[in-house]
Amino acid sequence: MKHPNEPGPSLSELAPPRPRPGRTVLPKIEPFVPNPEHNPRDLKSWAKRTGFNLSGETTASSFGGVSGPIDLEKGPGRRDGSVAKVEIEPILGRRREEKRGFDVGSASDSLNGVRREGKLGALGVERERRRVGDELQLGSKDSGLNGGGGNEGSAVGAATNGVGEINKEEEVEMDVYSEPREPESPFFYGKPSMKCGVRENPGYVPLIYYGLQHYLSLAGSIFFIPLIIVPAMGGTDEETAYVISTMLLITGLTTILHSYFGTRLPLVQGSSFVYLAPALVIINSEEFRNLSVNKFRHIMRELQGAVIVGSVFQTFLGYSGLMSILLRFINPVVVAPTVASVGLAFFSYGFPQAGNCVGVTIPQILLVLVFTLYLRRVSIIGHRVFLVYAVPLSVIIVWAYAFFLTEGGAYNYKGCSANIPSSNILTDQCRKHAATMRSCRTDISNALNTAAWVRVPYPFQWGIPTFHFKTYIIMIVASLVASVDSVGSYHATSILVNLNAPTPGIVSRGIGLEGFSSILAGLWGTGTGSTTLTENVHTINITKMASQKALQLGAVLLILFSFIGKVCALLASIPQALAASVLCFIWALTVALGLSTMQYTQTASSRNILIVGFSLFISLSIPAYVQQYSNSSLVLPSYLVPYAAASNGPVNTGSKTLDFALNGLLSLNMVVAMFVAFILDNTVPGSRQERGVYIWSSSSTTTSGEGGFNSPVPSEYYLPRKVGQFFKWAKWVGA
Repeated sequence: MKHPNEPGPSLSELAPPRPRPGRTVLPKIEPFVPNPEHNPRDLKSWAKRTGFNLSGETTASSFGGVSGPIDLEKGPGRRDGSVAKVEIEPILGRRREEKRGFDVGSASDSLNGVRREGKLGALGVERERRRVGDELQLGSKDSGLNGGGGNEGSAVGAATNGVGEINKEEEVEMDVYSEPREPESPFFYGKPSMKCGVRENPGYVPLIYYGLQHYLSLAGSIFFIPLIIVPAMGGTDEETAYVISTMLLITGLTTILHSYFGTRLPLVQGSSFVYLAPALVIINSEEFRNLSVNKFRHIMRELQGAVIVGSVFQTFLGYSGLMSILLRFINPVVVAPTVASVGLAFFSYGFPQAGNCVGVTIPQILLVLVFTLYLRRVSIIGHRVFLVYAVPLSVIIVWAYAFFLTEGGAYNYKGCSANIPSSNILTDQCRKHAATMRSCRTDISNALNTAAWVRVPYPFQWGIPTFHFKTYIIMIVASLVASVDSVGSYHATSILVNLNAPTPGIVSRGIGLEGFSSILAGLWGTGTGSTTLTENVHTINITKMASQKALQLGAVLLILFSFIGKVCALLASIPQALAASVLCFIWALTVALGLSTMQYTQTASSRNILIVGFSLFISLSIPAYVQQYSNSSLVLPSYLVPYAAASNGPVNTGSKTLDFALNGLLSLNMVVAMFVAFILDNTVPGSRQERGVYIWSSSSTTTSGEGGFNSPVPSEYYLPRKVGQFFKWAKWVGA
């Protein structure tokens, strides 16, 4: 027998001789000749390489992190005779064919006996397996191996039951995928190729291009929210332009702050849709319905106070370290239905608003779908223009189309003027067409005529904020939802840009800064809080751009644009129906991004399927039940009625303030989905691998920059040197 350290036979030695024509040649079988010089004690070197030490113990690395002594006869973790299950951590970035081979570390490499220098053929694999098995049997018969070596040797021999096979008695759970791999998935199959990395600096011209590209792809998420909330608050076209100006300024400022003092991931901060539904609930509360004088300013000050209090809570949650504790219970199974329900919360607003002008909105929806689905692979000068710029391109084309329809008289009605609604109070015929004219015509807005060329937003520009318990308790819960949303964005982005998953301290630091950013949004008065935009994940995936400097340069351009009043007025003049049709696509994208978080879990698990499915269903059903109590005599558009249930909901505790808060929260889809998924995921038994905890908590899932493969905190997450030294004592925020 050969020495264990000697290499196996080569392929040329194993290959059978070619038979001559007409003759059958049997392969020559060499006789077994024992090696008298072989010392069974040499198995110790083999045991050290594999993690076994023949004394009844193994190292932790041999069984995927199982520490402590392991009885080889009973199996790993069976000190008291109970059956232990060892979960093998899924390794992100490796292809599933490797997972089928049980590539789980050095232990499996040595046990299988096939990971040698060079690759053996099928015959070599069989001979290698037999050689290792013979040596183990010989070692088991030798009673001098540390005393009692027979038991250990037989146990080790039972551990290798063929190539790549593990004894059934060990009951080791492994994530084995049988379906074919899907090479288009950006998360699980290899490292995504980035045109520009997080710390790369390709030059000023590419930085300007990448920065503008990134923000243009997020255009619908950045400045379309004011087109919804300002008209609902009774604001004028000029006030809509002012809110857009303020939102551009806050988006630029908070993005720069996050790139230096937050997680430092390439993420754009802005007014999120997470805060839009709570804002609509407050806007449509009973006390504001009958206001006629300064209605916009009254409601805006109420929103400012609610956002500030909710943001203070979020800041405390992050910088106090409580978020690090909460992260233990926030897994992909919680994030998926929560983020998906953010988009589903507006299903009653999307097409009902867009349906007021189907001649414009249907072409817009079809065009953005054609760009993102059918033309997504079309490349012009090396750039996928239609996929990256789907929203701004389609808006420009359809907006021009609506302009020609307006100028051509398509929306002119006999006896009706474009001055809506004053001219339509006179006749019923004109009143019938009022909604169509307001939603379709491109000359309705007078923002371009009234807006100044230069205007600088400033804090408290709408007045001193007002604070009421019933409104800011809603925003406090909304900040929790925003935090869960951001956790999902952090982890998905870190995987896209080939970084280790952010540590709980880094996530806490990011959440704390998002709270501070929302405080700025409340002081300036954007109407909503500022948080990480969920659409960032999609944008980074399609643009392949992850440069911090590009985002910072684009943020500076946003700040400059916010000072140009005419630019903001132009954006404010987009027809409402056109904006609603674009939002139908963006909200659907939000739903898809939320559900895509399930790829980090075992998606075929019935546990996960039931939790996510029930959370989504109940998040639609409970708000629908609460909304049945809405006052039917409300003078509100049909798409705003679901957000007016807080004043007339089923909860009746005797306190109007508490009733408003509870009814308002129960009418929000994302709040119901978050709490239901949170409770179910943390109470229903499930392995860490099944829940996706390994992917989000392991520091070795992806490669890092300077820190190496196993670096827990890559250098890309480090705070600036002086800031990091100042906060060195704050370990819980990842300083």
